[in-house]
Amino acid sequence: MFFNSKTNKAIMALTLPAIVSNLTTPILGLVDVAIVGHIGNAVYIGAIAVGGAMFSMLYWLFGFLRMGTGGPTAQALGAGKGTETVLYRALIVGAAVAVLMLLLQVPLQKIILRFMDADGQTSSLAATYFSIGIWGAPAVMCTYGVNGWLIGMQNTKAMMWVAIVTDISNILLSLLFVFGLGFDIKGVAAGTVCAQWIGFIMGSTIIWTKYHPVRRTLKEIFHLEAFKRFFSINTDIFFRTICLVAVTVWFTHAGAIQSPDVLAVNSILMQFFLLFSYFMDGFAYAGEALSGKLLGAGDIRGMRQTIRVILIWGAALSIVFSVLYFIGGDMALGWLTDDENVRVCAKEYVWWAVTFPVAGFAAFIWDGVFIGTTLTRRMLVAMIIATGAFFGLYFALFPKMGNHGLWLAFIVYLLLRGIMQHILFNIAEGRENKTQNT
Repeated sequence: MFFNSKTNKAIMALTLPAIVSNLTTPILGLVDVAIVGHIGNAVYIGAIAVGGAMFSMLYWLFGFLRMGTGGPTAQALGAGKGTETVLYRALIVGAAVAVLMLLLQVPLQKIILRFMDADGQTSSLAATYFSIGIWGAPAVMCTYGVNGWLIGMQNTKAMMWVAIVTDISNILLSLLFVFGLGFDIKGVAAGTVCAQWIGFIMGSTIIWTKYHPVRRTLKEIFHLEAFKRFFSINTDIFFRTICLVAVTVWFTHAGAIQSPDVLAVNSILMQFFLLFSYFMDGFAYAGEALSGKLLGAGDIRGMRQTIRVILIWGAALSIVFSVLYFIGGDMALGWLTDDENVRVCAKEYVWWAVTFPVAGFAAFIWDGVFIGTTLTRRMLVAMIIATGAFFGLYFALFPKMGNHGLWLAFIVYLLLRGIMQHILFNIAEGRENKTQNT
């Protein structure tokens, strides 16, 4: 089955554009820092970092709008049913969430800034960035729905082009507003907002010109059972995201309470993990789109075989990353920092970077499969168990092992997510088969 060219072509057709789309995100962040880094005051760099983190925290929590749209869309496509209601439902909910953000922008800004605990001037500039940037919220929230629908329609290539055009627009407009019109940090924020709206308009245009979605009545869009299912799926994903954020924030906190050097080391090594995640998310998108479509079509055998092939691809890529980190980890540290203390400290921990690709690849792929098959409650259960294991191991090991205990807890958390999802998926399939036989 692994050498089935049709299956591999379908996987790669979805995976490669998704990887390109993911890789544009860190590039854009670097460009924003470079732009403000040439304004002439170092405080602007800190303000951009804080302002960007504010939106990352806020928008990350609503990523369920994308994930909760992809699975139902793929299943409807596979079943030969209309997918338009899923799209309209996601756009309406996304717009409603964005309106709430705009109405509550002042208290949201104060709460997040208080949490970030930046100094006075940095905080003031970050507040300015936020007050402008928040007007991109409607575009961002609705783009989540657009991207989820495109993934469900097996079209990650369109999502890739939307991401590329958005990022290029952001760079060009930020340069124009900052250096052409002299708007400093306001120009970066305005460039980002304009680019977000350009991306949403482009994505919507692709959908309307390529797919010609038919109109649906409000009764169809707000069908009670379908809407309840939509919110059930998104609620599961929301709480799963809360667990993810809790682990991420605590990991950073645990580094910060040790020393500035350890915090820097953990941050650098986490970049290794993020790079790996950009690639594995591409396979997760393929798992989401293909498993949902095959499930909707009733092709359970084909779905199982496709999941197996994606897992093989993921395992192979994880080995490649582990080997690259083993061979080139020290060299990469030299690229990422000139601080000799940090580089010396990092050598003690860099081998953890070798372990997390192999430990974590299954978690990424199963996330995509669970979203595509809308087994989100089981995905949440797996995440709760893994999160509990992370904190349990951290509090047991950190007093004795220090930062090594933190990394061991994180590796077990990644590994356990994949293992639990594998078990829970097989249990769900077993129950489904038993029901059908009965």
